[in-house]
Amino acid sequence: MRVASQAGLAGAWSLAWDWLFRLRDRILSSPRFQRWAARFPLTRPIARHRASALFDLCAGFVYSQVLYACVRVGLFDALAAGPQTVEELAPRLGLHPERALRLLDAASSLRLTQRRSGGRYGLGIHGASLIGNPAVARMVEHHALLYRDLADPVALLRGQQDRTELGRFWSYAGHGPSVAPTQAQVAEYSSLMAGSLSLIAQDILEAYPMDRHRRLLDVGGGEGAFVEAAGTHTPGLALVLFDLPAVAARARDRLAHAGLGDRAAAIGGDVFCDPLPAGADLASLVRVLHDHDDAQALAILRAIRQALPPGGVLLVAEPMSGTAGAEPMGDAYFGFYLLAMGQGRPRTAAQLQALILEAGFSRVRPAKTRRPMLTQLLVADVM
Repeated sequence: MRVASQAGLAGAWSLAWDWLFRLRDRILSSPRFQRWAARFPLTRPIARHRASALFDLCAGFVYSQVLYACVRVGLFDALAAGPQTVEELAPRLGLHPERALRLLDAASSLRLTQRRSGGRYGLGIHGASLIGNPAVARMVEHHALLYRDLADPVALLRGQQDRTELGRFWSYAGHGPSVAPTQAQVAEYSSLMAGSLSLIAQDILEAYPMDRHRRLLDVGGGEGAFVEAAGTHTPGLALVLFDLPAVAARARDRLAHAGLGDRAAAIGGDVFCDPLPAGADLASLVRVLHDHDDAQALAILRAIRQALPPGGVLLVAEPMSGTAGAEPMGDAYFGFYLLAMGQGRPRTAAQLQALILEAGFSRVRPAKTRRPMLTQLLVADVM
């Protein structure tokens, strides 16, 4: 009876909130109210802020193209040596001075560059950050593929594009188990992912101590950036990487070059067809599950559950939908990026926990990371 009354109360609250939201929408969509709010002193700042935010949504694509142009012409690298005039910069950028000035002014408005004394331009706060994180610049250049796929977002949503640019780039996307990408196909995307893993690896290793484990199995580990970071951070840990054969070959070279060849193995195979290597008491999935649809994600989790012994632990690290303060990244950016890629979807922590439990793990708990907008971490136990 108590449960029924609680359910009735929750339903009543839900109806009340629905009514309030409808009222809000009706008021805010009224031109008369908008004119009044723009004039009234107490509401004028709010109205201006919301108008600016709405314009930013309309102009966001242009902003991203300004950033892309800055990276393409090497503007940030040119300014790393110090502030320069338009006349000094234009030849280095390969632009006419008038066009270089237009780019610099646009970049300054986005805090990518900054106007300095004597008509010079230097790095802005965001441009300086990009210099210190070259992986971000690589990702910006990579977004040229996404921009082409989003030229007609409605066609993408309706499934009217035969093959997308991102689908071609991520050569495993949409492929069946029998399709094995070649070394050349995996080289570019493996390098891109490895370059962007440094901050994420650092956050995972800070959030979960690996020194309590004997052997790590990193599934879908690419060319070994996370395994290398884990091996350097935890000297006594044995390391095993599992990925497609062409990717694992690149990982072997990387791990040997890092001096980890004596305690690291990179094994090639297909997680949907081949058994995972046994003997690990810790497994990791770093930015893997959101690249796959639910059935594939569940198959990966079940394969890991079968490979881990009682007392084993699984780490699932990836950006998650619904992350406080980063909702657009989780749902808008990754939602459409993965749509263009051809498979996968962003998931909330609760949705991932449900998949992990369905795969046979006994307990799932979050571990706090330093930069949750980049990655969150779930820890799952085998009883």
